[in-house]
Amino acid sequence: MSKVTVPVLKGMKGEKKITMLTAYDHPTAKIMDDAGVDTILVGDSVGPVVLGYPNTIPVTVDEMIHHTRAVVRGTKRAFVIIDMPFMSYQESIEQAKRNAGRMLKESGAEAVKLEGGVAMHDTIKALVDVDIPVCAHIGLTPQSIHRMGGYKVQGKGKDVERLIADARAVEAAGAFMVVLECVPRQLAREITEMLAIPTIGIGAGPDCDGQVLVIHDLLGLLGNFRPKFVKQYRNLTQDIGNAVKEYVSEVASGEFPDDSQSFH
Repeated sequence: MSKVTVPVLKGMKGEKKITMLTAYDHPTAKIMDDAGVDTILVGDSVGPVVLGYPNTIPVTVDEMIHHTRAVVRGTKRAFVIIDMPFMSYQESIEQAKRNAGRMLKESGAEAVKLEGGVAMHDTIKALVDVDIPVCAHIGLTPQSIHRMGGYKVQGKGKDVERLIADARAVEAAGAFMVVLECVPRQLAREITEMLAIPTIGIGAGPDCDGQVLVIHDLLGLLGNFRPKFVKQYRNLTQDIGNAVKEYVSEVASGEFPDDSQSFH
């Protein structure tokens, strides 16, 4: 299969749904790539999902680069996007260019993702102007959870016009794609039809140009935590737990290792 690129993704709008999943390590990325996922996002969700942080706020540029390098090594076809973590781009345009450039150079990713709409117009434009592809992210922006008061659906009531303005702003700035998170289905559909660039939904209904999920949610690796928008395709927490219990039991009983797992 041919390599997925920015023009390929933009050309899929209205023609074929785009698939995106998060990955944070080499073997997971390789499995996804072999399975035909179009886009792999190394999200700052690595913080709460893999590193045990309470949210995405503590994640650093160095941590993002470290995990993305591993993902890139496992990827041949899929397009790899790296998240810009909190306060790696908000301070100034020069800071954003410096960090985005470093993150692409050192990680091997092919685009950056950053959160924000109208407020990030100039930053997105500045990155695109120096040939750094940008995937935008509007709606529920996890780096803004303290201002938002938690993980809440965005784009209701008076927020509708704000979300539409955000969508128009990131497209005008040159973003090649935009993630819509926790947005009512009808509004997500309106934004998708309004924009010429692809929309990727997470908790935004089926009418977006593509979908993204956190791989740990898809595989049931976060225990009983399951947001409304997640479909859990497997329950690996249970499967892995059972396997570990079986191992512990066999070691304790002397059943493992047996002669077939021994050298002679």
